[in-house]
Amino acid sequence: MIDLTKTSSYYYNLPEELIAQTPVEPRDHSRLLVYSKKDKTIEHKHFFDIVDYLHEGDVLVINNTKVLPCRLLGTKDTGAKIEVFILKKLNGTDWEALVKPGKRCKTGTIVTFNDKLKCEIMGDANFEGGKIVHFIFEGTFETVLSETGTMPLPPYIKEKLKDKNRYQTVYSKIDGSAAAPTAGLHFTKELLEKIKAKGVKIAEVLLHVGLGTFRPVKSDNILEHDMHSEYFEVNEETARLINDTKKAGGRVVAVGTTSVRVLESATNENGELVAQHGNTKIFIYPPYKFKMVDALITNFHLPESTLIMLVSAFCGYEETMRFYNEAVRDRYRFFSFGDATFLY
Repeated sequence: MIDLTKTSSYYYNLPEELIAQTPVEPRDHSRLLVYSKKDKTIEHKHFFDIVDYLHEGDVLVINNTKVLPCRLLGTKDTGAKIEVFILKKLNGTDWEALVKPGKRCKTGTIVTFNDKLKCEIMGDANFEGGKIVHFIFEGTFETVLSETGTMPLPPYIKEKLKDKNRYQTVYSKIDGSAAAPTAGLHFTKELLEKIKAKGVKIAEVLLHVGLGTFRPVKSDNILEHDMHSEYFEVNEETARLINDTKKAGGRVVAVGTTSVRVLESATNENGELVAQHGNTKIFIYPPYKFKMVDALITNFHLPESTLIMLVSAFCGYEETMRFYNEAVRDRYRFFSFGDATFLY
């Protein structure tokens, strides 16, 4: 009997060459593994085939967050190189950030990025390597950041990104993420129009993705894992649209685990989505009874990550491992720039 509270249970063997280094062009030409929970069947398609699996009366729920160019490379007055990775806005000038090497950055240290932007280390934040940083800049922070910062690609992507918009969804709107909600990277504007033309409604939620989303679980027992907190919003219009869909018998199709986390955080015990904003630390792992989500579009996730645990809760552990291993055998592309799954 497999112990599903053990982190090691969520390990699978992935050859390094299957970790996608560049995005597929066009966006919707990535592969799509389709898994039916009811029939336990696996189909191999392309992402543009998603239209065939969405029904009139369904609602597609997308996360409209936008990735900030939040990786900043600077120097101390000694000439030592420092990386400041901004994560959470505290006010107009102060942010929580991951600073490397943090040991060299005592409180009061000034890091200069260019003639328009520098920061002062104000103290420690309440996570490993975290600091509170105060930015000093001319003009507006967003403009200076877009000129100075680079896109925060995950560490397993070694190739330089030629077009920084390829790490944004085509529907990204609201600045604030340290990583892309990658399931959404497969959509083109044309594909979304086709989906709408089929009678599928599109609802927007917001969750600013933090770095913790992609980190493997460090504790041996998943119950000891301290889940990261992320800011989310559900407005009245979205709540009404999704609740009406559910009442009419339509399916709620979440694009990405970030949308799942918003929907499951904001749904009450009566199965109604409640308009709200705040922070969520929801950690979904087997066994879990989903209150709102009927189908899920998501990429292939890292072994031993909270995201593969969420998928295991949705599809069942054994079935998740079965289609993951089939995807490895069939040489799908994995992780952020990799292929997608449709799970229903």
